[in-house]
Amino acid sequence: MKFVDEATIKVQAGDGGSGCVSFRREKYVPKGGPDGGDGGDGGSVWLVADEGINTLADFRVTRTFKAQRGEDGRGKNMTGRSGEDLEVPVPIGTLIYDADTGELIGDLVDHGQRLLVAHGGWHGLGNTRYKSSVNQAPRQFTTGTPGERRSLELELKLLADVGLLGLPNAGKSTLIRALSNARPRVADYPFTTLHPNLGVVSLGPLRSFVMADIPGLIEGAAEGAGLGIQFLKHLQRTGLLLHVVDVLPLEGDPVSDVKTVVNELSKFSEALGDRERWLVLNKMDTLAEEERAEMQSLMVDELGWEGPVYRISAETGEGTQALAQAIMSRLEEKREAATEQPDA
Repeated sequence: MKFVDEATIKVQAGDGGSGCVSFRREKYVPKGGPDGGDGGDGGSVWLVADEGINTLADFRVTRTFKAQRGEDGRGKNMTGRSGEDLEVPVPIGTLIYDADTGELIGDLVDHGQRLLVAHGGWHGLGNTRYKSSVNQAPRQFTTGTPGERRSLELELKLLADVGLLGLPNAGKSTLIRALSNARPRVADYPFTTLHPNLGVVSLGPLRSFVMADIPGLIEGAAEGAGLGIQFLKHLQRTGLLLHVVDVLPLEGDPVSDVKTVVNELSKFSEALGDRERWLVLNKMDTLAEEERAEMQSLMVDELGWEGPVYRISAETGEGTQALAQAIMSRLEEKREAATEQPDA
């Protein structure tokens, strides 16, 4: 199953500056001749693969990108300054299509790889260029050409940074709805989610991550019960797991629910069982204030839990933003550590 993040943007290269018509004017130099300089070239627009970005969320806020225009030429044979190129960072793995023709323009697969998507306009010529033996005082000049303009479709095949796991009806779909642009179906019966849902959680410019809502696991999932094997494979791609637990389940108890899921993870893959995992106690709004800390303490003691624990209510939004900020900070730490790690 493919998960795709998409965005449409417009890019506009800078126009070239126009040439100048000018004549040298100095005392005692009656026939100074033409001295109009050329214009500057317009800046181009480049897309640059950046490993620090992993979604296209920012492109749904800023959709138009313009490079700088070239300056016009001036007298005394002064050439206009060229416009600066504009570099737009995009996630590694971004496919770029021409929105009008559907043509694939490029695929950015390596950090720092650059793709020219809009060429800057050419500079115009000043009247100095037209001086000849038969035309000593030319008044011809050319204007700069327009910069290239085009609409682009950006497409990114997503790999989730964060996976939500837990038993059916633990509130995973509600949580991903609360934090992201995903709109999974939510109902109060098991197996509402039949396919993994992905959402992009955006916390500001260049600060976003991809969250996957994996359908609820059941006992025997590692042996293929339900669609367990297929869903567990999705979790292998995620860097951080959030174990979502209903603190007041209709059947069973929260501690045994956690143990069931942990057991299935370990049976399917030892590496998956050892993956960094946070405990997220959901539906805390169903407990009285004095019962919440008691519930957390009980679960930590019973499970021997040593990792982070968060108390939230996905339904009311309580605690969800603090959770999102903590996830973002942790992912940034992991990315920074990966960048600093020396090559083998």
